[in-house]
Amino acid sequence: MQSFILAIDQGTTSCRAILFDEKYNAVAVVQREFEQFFPRSGWVEHDPEEIWDTTLATCREVLSWGGMNGSRIAGIGITNQRETTIIWDRQTGKPFHRAIVWQDRRTGEHCAELKERGHEEKVTAKTGLLLDPYFSATKIAWILDNVDGGREMARAGRLAFGTVDCFLLWRLTGGRVHATDATNASCTMLFNIHTGCWDRDLLDLFRIPENMLPEVRDCAADFGETVPEFFGTSVPITGIAGDQQAALIGQACFQPGMMKSTYGTGCFALLNTGDQAVTSKNRLLTTIGYQLNGQVTYGLEGSIFIAGAAVQWLRDSLGLVTTASETGELAGTADDKQDVYLVPAFTGLGAPYWDPESRGAMFGLTRSTGPAEFARAALEAVCYQTRDLLEAMRGDWEMVPDMETVLRVDGGMVASNWTMQFLADIIDAPVDRPRILETTALGAAYLAGLQVDFYPGPREFSGSWQLETRFCPRLAEEERERKYKGWQDAVRRTLSRY
Repeated sequence: MQSFILAIDQGTTSCRAILFDEKYNAVAVVQREFEQFFPRSGWVEHDPEEIWDTTLATCREVLSWGGMNGSRIAGIGITNQRETTIIWDRQTGKPFHRAIVWQDRRTGEHCAELKERGHEEKVTAKTGLLLDPYFSATKIAWILDNVDGGREMARAGRLAFGTVDCFLLWRLTGGRVHATDATNASCTMLFNIHTGCWDRDLLDLFRIPENMLPEVRDCAADFGETVPEFFGTSVPITGIAGDQQAALIGQACFQPGMMKSTYGTGCFALLNTGDQAVTSKNRLLTTIGYQLNGQVTYGLEGSIFIAGAAVQWLRDSLGLVTTASETGELAGTADDKQDVYLVPAFTGLGAPYWDPESRGAMFGLTRSTGPAEFARAALEAVCYQTRDLLEAMRGDWEMVPDMETVLRVDGGMVASNWTMQFLADIIDAPVDRPRILETTALGAAYLAGLQVDFYPGPREFSGSWQLETRFCPRLAEEERERKYKGWQDAVRRTLSRY
């Protein structure tokens, strides 16, 4: 009987379970959204139990396709929203607090205080990251400091920390495995990406007991087996990677100099730098791209907090569109003579600005500005921010090619031809949209399949990547630079230090 790989794609707003066959085809997909909680301005939380319930439900539903059970699953791969922090009680298995989401900014003052005390240089040297609320470390500290008994229970070994992959692994294995992979560990601000270990100096800095932390393994590894009752039999869990690194793998960016950009709730560009951990001079992140057979491949990453979320804002808050797919068509009807800029700093600005106090703004409004111009400004903002990241990457690494670089793209927003054409225009480089758009889930599936010999090695996998559409730049250079300078001026006016 035919076997499959089950990919769990646990995102910021929904969970998806996808079955992949031996030719990398997604043969069945089930998706369920879950609730977002905003207790205060700048705070974003999830219910870990709801994350678990939607994960288990989508997996069971996708397995019901064809009437199968777990016996036909060769392996499970997990990819997840990174940095989102969950702490749970080892004895009861219950969450100790709601999950604090990567977008959450509540620890901004803590990060600012640590910067003032001169700790950022040390943190960056060890982790490749900046002192920002985005990462897990200050989120863990906040929970321990603000939930009754947190510090005492942590010191006593009662509490476990994990990013979402780790929590799901714990639940899937019935509490037998507390582990994560190197990519998720590298996003916590506690993991030394050069030594491959949790860093004792950083644990002391954030006052986090090491006994809370999971074991760190390769991206393709033996992560244990599921409890038989979940899927009718035990199924091996053999691949884990954070969502952006999983997309890098799914896009087959295995050679240094290759890069991808994913457009989901946020936007994340990741450049493969091989065995070289490139130190950024432009406030990008140095991270682990993937780790296979104990060998680390590094990357330069730029993180944009708001991408698809800007389209959701148009739909849910302003009511300008009823579906996200309408936005590109609406943008195409906008008045070309209006230069309207949206700086979507709804939760601050990410790379290369890293300004948590900045807030969103629109510039260039006139009496004739309407829904079409709002839609175009929202989509253009994503493209302008991508250029910001590529400019920073070129400044950081001499091996990055010039504007002829090809950018491989994925995520929900890349279905918009209008957006992808403007992206090619503003970065002055070809933009390649692959035939398989589920690249994040494919990356997780590939890792799981690689571990159990269901899929071949990276070289063979790279040969299977197929182009669907290439968008080539066609905007005149003078117009491109004029528009980009307008964007830079708009960003400058929104910075909190302006």
